[in-house]
Amino acid sequence: MTSTDAGTRVTSPAARLAGRAPWIAAALLYLAALAWVVTTGTRLGVWAFLPVAVPLAVHVAWSDMARMKIPNGAVLVCAGAFLLLGPLVLPWGDFGWRIGIGLAVLVVGFLLNMVGALGAGDAKFAAAMAPYIAPSDGALMAYLFAAVMLGAFAAHRSMRAIPAVRRLAPDWESWADRRFPMGLALGPALALYLALASLLGA
Repeated sequence: MTSTDAGTRVTSPAARLAGRAPWIAAALLYLAALAWVVTTGTRLGVWAFLPVAVPLAVHVAWSDMARMKIPNGAVLVCAGAFLLLGPLVLPWGDFGWRIGIGLAVLVVGFLLNMVGALGAGDAKFAAAMAPYIAPSDGALMAYLFAAVMLGAFAAHRSMRAIPAVRRLAPDWESWADRRFPMGLALGPALALYLALASLLGA
């Protein structure tokens, strides 16, 4: 770090390079993994999605309960992680097919949003998480989501009926909103599905 005569700090090239080192290392590691997949044909398991899905599920659920909103950043992270990790986990044909499914879910989601049946953030996040789900597991995911949805709805409505719980997060908008924060079900359903798929070797 150096300073100019006016007292303004100027970062040296070496300091800038050091700050970017983690990103450079991550990019090199990803390229090495992709090269290994391409040359050997060996792919990672579904478990590779979990380090992204689990913290994302927590963030989405928390944000939707607090602000009744799923941030666009979470949608971008979800979609971007699939675009990066998908080729390491899935055959190329399956990877492309799942992207198409995600786009189809996006279209359906926005149609539902237009008639007021689904929030825009919910529609975008559902589309971003759709490619993670194997097409053959569509029915299983529907049952799993229904179960998570019922549990999340019951838990949320029970918590907001308890004054002591509400006082722990008095500013959460979902306590007073008649709508249900769908992120409380969407994110955990995805994480649970991927965990089950990893354990069962899907």
